[in-house]
Amino acid sequence: MIAHLNWTATAVFIGFFLLVTVLGFVAAHWKRGDLTDLHEWGLGGRRFGPWISWFLIGGDLYTAYTVIAVPAVVYAIGAFGFFAVPYTIIIYPILFVVFPRLWRIAHRKNYLTASDYLLGRYGNKWLELAVAFTGILAKMPYIALQLVGMEKVIQALGFQGEGLWSHLPLTLAFLILALYTYRSGLRAPAMIAFVKDIMIYIFVIAAVIIVPMKLGGYGVIFDSAREAFAQKTAASGGKVTAGLLLAPQQVWPFITLALGSALALFMYPHSMTAILAARDAHSIRVNAITLPAYSILLGLIALMGLMAHAAGIKVANPQDAVPQLFLAIFPDWFAGFAFAAIAIGALVPAAVMSIGAANTFTRNIWKPFIHPQMSAQEEAVLAKLMSLVVKLGALVFILFVPTKFALDLQLLGGVWMSQVVPAVIFGLFTRWFSGWALLWGWAVGMILGTWLAWTPSAWVPVHTLFGSGVAVYNGLIGLIANILVATLLSAVLPDKAHDETREEDDEEFPKGKPAL
Repeated sequence: MIAHLNWTATAVFIGFFLLVTVLGFVAAHWKRGDLTDLHEWGLGGRRFGPWISWFLIGGDLYTAYTVIAVPAVVYAIGAFGFFAVPYTIIIYPILFVVFPRLWRIAHRKNYLTASDYLLGRYGNKWLELAVAFTGILAKMPYIALQLVGMEKVIQALGFQGEGLWSHLPLTLAFLILALYTYRSGLRAPAMIAFVKDIMIYIFVIAAVIIVPMKLGGYGVIFDSAREAFAQKTAASGGKVTAGLLLAPQQVWPFITLALGSALALFMYPHSMTAILAARDAHSIRVNAITLPAYSILLGLIALMGLMAHAAGIKVANPQDAVPQLFLAIFPDWFAGFAFAAIAIGALVPAAVMSIGAANTFTRNIWKPFIHPQMSAQEEAVLAKLMSLVVKLGALVFILFVPTKFALDLQLLGGVWMSQVVPAVIFGLFTRWFSGWALLWGWAVGMILGTWLAWTPSAWVPVHTLFGSGVAVYNGLIGLIANILVATLLSAVLPDKAHDETREEDDEEFPKGKPAL
């Protein structure tokens, strides 16, 4: 297993991993609170100001798999991989307009999840269950893909093995993650996010400066990538569309993937958890203004896919392109530093994802349908246990399911989470929609989006409309059908349920003094 190990890179990697492990356990004593209470364990006591929220939300959205996958798509097919950049720009106006309003309601009513809000807003426990189920379903492959990102850099260090032994370093890393998340709750990823983001900024800035210097400049990088894409397209007989510019048939998929993915992103339980953990609505607005700095970083990360071509990197799996680029260009110690940053970039979102899924299961599935009389302490105990179960499930997924299927299912995650948008967002701005109508709209969108995504060989993210040659993101098609059904049914199914959010949803709460 260690015969081909890069000892220098591994030593640096382990050193930083041990640092964040210590931080993960120390975080239990940071901003002290009663960790036997779910609000403290699962939301950090809602005490994270603009600065901490900036690192937590950013660390939650820009993950290890982002650093691996975005350059991988650019390496494989070129310009289309940059759809992730406008997608992460579109989400911030949505964050600024929508989520301070949701935060105020959740804060006053002690809601921990989106489904908590939906139950209070519509009084419909089946809509609550549907949204909770959707979040957990979409979450599992998302966590699994963080493991994929971590495993790629562990393999690049030289760890080799047969069968399950090849996953031993990954298993140990996630065992440590599970232990400090169980102990410290959301405080652990919030504290570790500081280290993760600083490290990623360092290695990305180093890459966009040093790699072009060693390869002869960006002109050489773009020329090499253009030639590589032309060869790939020619070798496939025109079946592969790869290039530095979008092909005409890629324009609508590019636009709709960016728009649909942006609508879905903040519906995920982990995104909602990071937002609701903010100290006040003002902190969310500040982050909506400042988080686009991460979008600039993402654009630079995507360029690494082009750099790999110029560096002569040849890999069977495009996900290996970035690790191999760093091994080829940088000294071993800096490659170890970069790999540690990517691995830590898996730990932060995986922790928040597991906590978000655990909160959702506890509050919106187990408590209302199995044990309605749960105390706050019982909620915390169950959520902690569920966070372990979720991580274990993601690890089993990686051990026994081919990575390709994990990626296929993650593509479905965006389709599924898009169907939550009407129920969550419409209810914040209008009283017209019925809970039952939104539930039926959700069902139609889920079924249609999943059906469009399915093919005998794989799950596909886009679908050609009526033979027109215009391909559109399946999640957006499902969302349009969802809204149409919810609108039509709301006209004949007035919502007469008690709305416990009505009296307070427009109130402004004191911002308080600035805090970290």
